[in-house]
Amino acid sequence: MPATQHSEAPRSVVITGCTRGCGRAMTEEFIRRGHTVIGCGRSSAAIQELREQHGPPHDFDVVNVADDAAVAAWAARILQRHAAPDLLLNNAAIINPNARLWEVSACDFSAVVDVNLNGVANVIRHWVPAMIRRGRGVIVNFSSGWGRSTDAEVAPYCATKWAIEGLTQALAQELPSGLAAIPLNPGVINTAMLQSCFGAAAANYSDAVRWASTAVPFLLRLGPKDNGQPLTAP
Repeated sequence: MPATQHSEAPRSVVITGCTRGCGRAMTEEFIRRGHTVIGCGRSSAAIQELREQHGPPHDFDVVNVADDAAVAAWAARILQRHAAPDLLLNNAAIINPNARLWEVSACDFSAVVDVNLNGVANVIRHWVPAMIRRGRGVIVNFSSGWGRSTDAEVAPYCATKWAIEGLTQALAQELPSGLAAIPLNPGVINTAMLQSCFGAAAANYSDAVRWASTAVPFLLRLGPKDNGQPLTAP
């Protein structure tokens, strides 16, 4: 399907966790608006589907962001072919099965930290230096309402999203002028992740496609003026 024409200048956008939920919806919306998307996810089948639907200049790869070496190889391959991105969206995240903290296994706790926190640091480590050399770009680290508040039975997820808020604001102080790092609360969206903790009540919230139709234009307006500001998507 050809991209819909919009007045904004074409951008290059890197999106982690592009195969489902908000990541998939953003991928489709950015492409619909005429932008180039470089995405990664862990599902080989979903990545293949994206490749078939959206050929070059878009690029999709199977990458586990918790694997630093895999992220390094992914970034190196892309940056040989493409300029540093205008927009880097650290969207990939998982949530623990609902449980009180002392009932969460060490494995489940570590998995959430590895993706939600270490994964973001890995992506920053291997993509941001190229953005700095280019002298511009916006890094958006997806936080959560649970990065600014808490709830029972999702303590590991809350811990990582609170960490994202602090990590991003510290990163914002380290970046040279022309760049920005922003912790973003996307709001409450009916995705598989929300369904895992809200159950049937998740249906009371907007779906990811509808959310992306307003979130993507919002993301495209972000710039150095927003550096370090904890924002919430419309």
